[in-house]
Amino acid sequence: MAVVFPEPGPSSDVPALFLTYLDFYRETVADRLAGLTAAEARSIRVPSGWTPVELVKHLTFMERRWLEWGFLAEQVPEPWGDHVAGRWHVGPDETVADLVTALRAGGTRTREIVASTPLDTPAALGGRFTDEASRPTLAAILFHVLQEYARHAGHLDVVRELIDGRTGE
Repeated sequence: MAVVFPEPGPSSDVPALFLTYLDFYRETVADRLAGLTAAEARSIRVPSGWTPVELVKHLTFMERRWLEWGFLAEQVPEPWGDHVAGRWHVGPDETVADLVTALRAGGTRTREIVASTPLDTPAALGGRFTDEASRPTLAAILFHVLQEYARHAGHLDVVRELIDGRTGE
């Protein structure tokens, strides 16, 4: 199943645009793992040494680091829990289904944050940000998160093509 790209339209609702594109890339990531065997999802196909499941877990933690720990300054358990010894890591008991469910749950939380907060609101102090002068706005954080998703969805396109020939857009 291919995820349909949200073509630009006349909307000037910037929060809705961020959420639409974030949802698109999140579902693209989930789609690139759909149909892979557990072995394929855990296989290394690129010289940098990451696996598709590691990338999905990274995206989940990245979104949490930026929005919950970063923007809201919530104390989250293990903000860098996707890393072990400086590399992405997925435990043997973590399934593709569980990782995709966590990815989507992060998207639900992002939607809640964006729905209740103006984009020009600076990040709270006390989580990821401790310096008043370096706090990014919600818009800047969403832009960063969006580019992370877009970049890594492209990485997964390449890896999926290497695994079974399936191509992205």
